[in-house]
This record gives sequence, C-alpha cells and structure tokens, in this order.
Amino acid sequence: MEILNSKIFGEGSTATPFLVFHGLFGMLDNWGSFGKDLGEYLPVHLIDLRNHGRSFHSDDMSHDDLADDIARYMEHYGIKKAHVLGHSLGGKAVMQFALKYPEKVEKLIVVDISPKAYPPHHQGIIKALETVDFNTVGSRNEVEAVLNQYIPEKSTIQFLTKNLYWDDHKKLNWRFNLKPLSEKYNEFVSNAVKFGVFEGETLFIAGEKSNYILPQDEYGIKQQFPKAKIVTVKNAGHWVQAENPVDFAIVVKQFLGLN
Repeated sequence: MEILNSKIFGEGSTATPFLVFHGLFGMLDNWGSFGKDLGEYLPVHLIDLRNHGRSFHSDDMSHDDLADDIARYMEHYGIKKAHVLGHSLGGKAVMQFALKYPEKVEKLIVVDISPKAYPPHHQGIIKALETVDFNTVGSRNEVEAVLNQYIPEKSTIQFLTKNLYWDDHKKLNWRFNLKPLSEKYNEFVSNAVKFGVFEGETLFIAGEKSNYILPQDEYGIKQQFPKAKIVTVKNAGHWVQAENPVDFAIVVKQFLGLN
C-alpha cells in the first residue's frame, strides 16, 4: 500500500495537524515557505498528490482515488482528524475527501476552485509538455525553449520547469507522471466533485484576478458546503499563495484561529 510523499514542519507540536495539497503539475515544494510559516503554530504536512512530485505513479486518477490516498496517509501517520487545504486539483481532492470522510476533517480550506465541472482548459500546456523529447533535449534551457513555443506566460513555464530532474539514466525528466495526467484529465478536471454534504467549517479562498470561483458558483458551493465562507484575496490570480503570500497566510491563520 503506497503512501503519499510529504515534508512535515512543526512535527513536535500537539496541535491539530494541517494537511496541504498542491494543484495540477505542482508539488509540495511550491508550498515550502507557507509550510515553514504555519509550522510555527501546528504540524504542517506538505503532501505530493499521486502522479506528482515524489509520490507514487498510478494509472488511476479519479477524485475518489485522491480522497482515499488522503485517508490512507492519515492512517499511516496515526492522524485521527486534521485541518485540510487543497489548491485547484488539490482542492477537488480535499472536497471529495471531506464529503467521503467527514469525521476526519476539522476545518476545510479550498483554494481557487469550486466543486463544479470545468471545461478542459490545459490542452495547450499538455501539448507543450508532450512535445518535449527528453532523448534530444539536454538542458533546462532547451526544455524552456520548447515550452516557449506553446506557452506565452513566463510564470507558467517557470512553474512547470520546477518539475525537471535528472533521472537514473542521467537524462532530464518530469517528476509528474504525464501519461495518466493527460489521459485521465477529463476524469479529474471536467468532472464535478461527487454530490454530498460536508457540515463542517469550510473556507473557499478565491484569487481576485482569477475566474475559477465566480459569483454564481456560490449557490453550488453552499449546497455541498453549507457553512462555507468565500474570501477573495486581492492582487492574486489562480496561484493565490504565490502571488500574494502575505494576505493568503493571514486569511488562513484567521480561519484556523492561529493569530
């Protein structure tokens, strides 16, 4: 039984643990400074989703699979109940987890995603990633040059190339498992979170410049998460925690009662 890879801050603390999950093509390292900061108050587990970072690879990638991974992780570490945060795809994972295992969730934080189905919108990125041929490219710069042809945003290219590493064959490779992420894309992006109701305290954090959580989504959110509060962080797009880390951390600490 494979357990998700993680990095833990504030391990000595006896406070309720806080589990943090990144988004599609991300990894726990994206949350390093946030984890360090919050680790002063409570144990923070930064966790790689399956097929991402240093976690195990699998051909299965449904919201249920992701939710079950979280349950197994908690069991492995002897965690009865936790605060849980997920960004984007990680947000879908933690929503499904809270609906399926409500007794394991103290407080739920969902970052810049709602429970609804989204139309496919990463095709350009997936195409760019699939175009990189690691038999012919030998440096990060060469990978960036390939991605440049398909992806206009420098910040997105930087985010993706954080996943590059030298494998055992001395070749560059992606840490994420691109094949199932491409093949199962519709299963985890274009599917809504299964219907259910989580009665616990819930916070949805939206980026002011992002269109992932729209005003009209509030009705659907409240149907499944009746205690949900929706807070918008100024001067931030979809990567809220990276674009306005100070305000993002303030909002999270207030919700968890840490200040």
